[in-house]
Amino acid sequence: MRILIMGGTRFVGFHFADAAIAAGHDVTLLHRGRSGAHLLPEATHLIADRDADLSVLNGREWDATVDVSAYYPRQIRDLAAALGPGAAGRYLLVSSLSVYDTPATPRYTEDSPLRPADGPEPEAVTADTYGILKVQCERAARQAFGPDTLLVRPTYVIGPQDYTRRFDYWVQRLARGGEVLAPGRPDAPIQVVDARDLAAWMLALLERKASGAYHAATPPPHTMGDLLAAVASAVAPDGTAITWVAEDFLRAADVPERALPLWPAHPMVLATSTADPAAALATGLTLRPVAETARDIPAFEPLPDTLTPDREAELLAAWHRR
Repeated sequence: MRILIMGGTRFVGFHFADAAIAAGHDVTLLHRGRSGAHLLPEATHLIADRDADLSVLNGREWDATVDVSAYYPRQIRDLAAALGPGAAGRYLLVSSLSVYDTPATPRYTEDSPLRPADGPEPEAVTADTYGILKVQCERAARQAFGPDTLLVRPTYVIGPQDYTRRFDYWVQRLARGGEVLAPGRPDAPIQVVDARDLAAWMLALLERKASGAYHAATPPPHTMGDLLAAVASAVAPDGTAITWVAEDFLRAADVPERALPLWPAHPMVLATSTADPAAALATGLTLRPVAETARDIPAFEPLPDTLTPDREAELLAAWHRR
């Protein structure tokens, strides 16, 4: 296939492009040239800003278009206008489980109610507007590219080259050993998917000309306790101990959620972290163990704004004295 990727030089886009090239497809990446422009030399690189000028796409056509960088519905409408009718081929949008309304029932499926999104397009992506914008993006995609549109709704994506490094924090912290502070309760639901598994499966969907919406997530029940236990089994030295500290204690101590990445405290995250991936699994989504992903994470400098060792020790001491 001739595949256009909107993005393709970072994380999910990179892993998809890498998989597509390895499978022998003709890959074109449209990106701004700001990150990873030297990567994937086998691909055709088109340098453009999708928010400014997409005329570089005029007169070209592809068998499939994979959009990993659409956060606003206007970006999808502009893409469709630049390509023209039929030039995108089968369109795949990487959306999110954040599209669902709350409360979502455990093991909810792809036909569960979406968040209300009939108002104006939000001007900025925030924790409160992200899900609304993704609903609007899905709606714009189906309107622009028709009923064959593919909607992939992943949960937290983890793995090598994750620029958010949320999962990486826990790999590095557990690899350091000692007493590890974990936020909240170990039974809090959380789902993940390795970017490489997500990419390989998305490519397979396009190759078989699939359409519709699919969840990409660990089958529930999957919890924060499961996640950290899996990471610890892969990287933690002997004697490592995980101590679960109550959320109200952490909030009273002015610990922000960003200090402990993946802290599943937001009601929307808790409500949407029990998605049923049966439809995706039936179409070939294969999920590697979390421990394997953990072993593939390289060492980095500590993330900014996360707990320092001294602050963690202070909080643990106070928790034990309570």
